[in-house]
Amino acid sequence: MMPKKPRKSAPHATSKAALRKSSPAATKRPSVASEHDTTERIARALEAIVSHLSAVAPASGAADSFGSADAFVWHPSGRLAPVPHVSRVDIGLLKGIERVRDILIENTERFADGLPANNVLLWGARGMGKSSLVKAAHASINSNRKPADRLKLIEIHREDIESLPALMELLRSSDFRFIVFCDDLSFDGNDASYKSLKAVLEGGIEGRPDNVILYATSNRRHLLAREMIENERSTAINPGEAVEEKVSLSDRFGLWLGFHRCSQDEYLAMVKGYCDHFGIKLAEDELEREALEWSTTRGSRSGRVAWQFTQELAGRLRVRLAGK
Repeated sequence: MMPKKPRKSAPHATSKAALRKSSPAATKRPSVASEHDTTERIARALEAIVSHLSAVAPASGAADSFGSADAFVWHPSGRLAPVPHVSRVDIGLLKGIERVRDILIENTERFADGLPANNVLLWGARGMGKSSLVKAAHASINSNRKPADRLKLIEIHREDIESLPALMELLRSSDFRFIVFCDDLSFDGNDASYKSLKAVLEGGIEGRPDNVILYATSNRRHLLAREMIENERSTAINPGEAVEEKVSLSDRFGLWLGFHRCSQDEYLAMVKGYCDHFGIKLAEDELEREALEWSTTRGSRSGRVAWQFTQELAGRLRVRLAGK
């Protein structure tokens, strides 16, 4: 009689059972939550790569696109957006600012011809044509120039001033000449971005590129709020030195062109100039009366008010403003 095989010990049987139970757990796929986290990390990484490439790529090709337009808007990501049609008025329609107009055009012509020229700060009363004059002067200078000799106008927004050095670096290597224009420039509170502008104007090691000039408009002669200057004086150990750094910013513009409130005769001349240009017909005495009444309701006389009245009158008389 064959001897019976010994029975497996309980511990060994238990071990196999444990293995059978643990094996499925070891081969389980990662949890759904884990897969979701991994997917999110990959998506974030891809987004970062795309963002970086979109910021770098336009800047590298910007120099090749300068011939596509005469005006651009600068974006701090490194992109220059062309402006096919600039919103501007003909320089002949800007009345009451003949003296500053002639100075700005002469300075701009010298720069366009490769001669020494100054950065310009146009400051003063609101609505008197500061930004309109810059855009009109740019168009006037370009009117009789070959495409290769045309000035390029680049607008940089006030809140993007800190990116100005990057823009200068981009323009430095171009064969074109550029007016970098900032409208309504001013600084408030503890804003330190003015240091970027200060360095570009004169203070940096590289300085302003020879093919770039800066034009800025502001309602403030020193680009700072009065209370900001007074606060610096009242809290500083040496009040003069505390204010000097910020006030000296406007000193770095070689030309200061002041714009003052216009007289009644200048205001009426602006209105009549617009009406003649756009073919708006109204008896002179009636035109004067309505124009003065309009300025009274607005509480001021300026080129902007004259233009707003002209639009109102043209709309009422059903006259289209050609070219606007």
